[in-house]
Amino acid sequence: MEKIASFTVDHLRLLPGVYLSRRDRAGDGVVTTFDLRMTRPNEEPVMNTAEVHTIEHLGATFLRNHPQWKDRTIYFGPMGCRTGFYLLLAGELDSREVLPLVIEMFRFIRDFRGEVPGAAPKDCGNYLDMNLGMANFLAKRYLEVLENITPERLVYPA
Repeated sequence: MEKIASFTVDHLRLLPGVYLSRRDRAGDGVVTTFDLRMTRPNEEPVMNTAEVHTIEHLGATFLRNHPQWKDRTIYFGPMGCRTGFYLLLAGELDSREVLPLVIEMFRFIRDFRGEVPGAAPKDCGNYLDMNLGMANFLAKRYLEVLENITPERLVYPA
């Protein structure tokens, strides 16, 4: 079997950042997938499921309510390795174009207080597995990268 594209990225050299992962044709349009890498693979501890779950709820809520991006948001969810998230948007986009959106979303997550949207038994299949404090902390930590982004954190290592 052919190795899929995401398994060809050199995870030993991958730093936290915002990476264009792929572009796919969907009917007459394009769907762009971004790799929002929050931790350094195989070097830093992975995120626990509770904070990943919380970031997923907050990020999805933010994106699907965003005045400019809600109709272009296809998906926001965690990577199985728990080192980051995938963001799928309609349109042919690049990392620098979506950076302001990603910064805005992670500021929202960093500053969010109160009840996590969808964290109720009727709304979520695992509503008790949430950790808002750690989600706030991880968003703050990722923002340190995002707000001082360098070119090598916008393009996968060669």
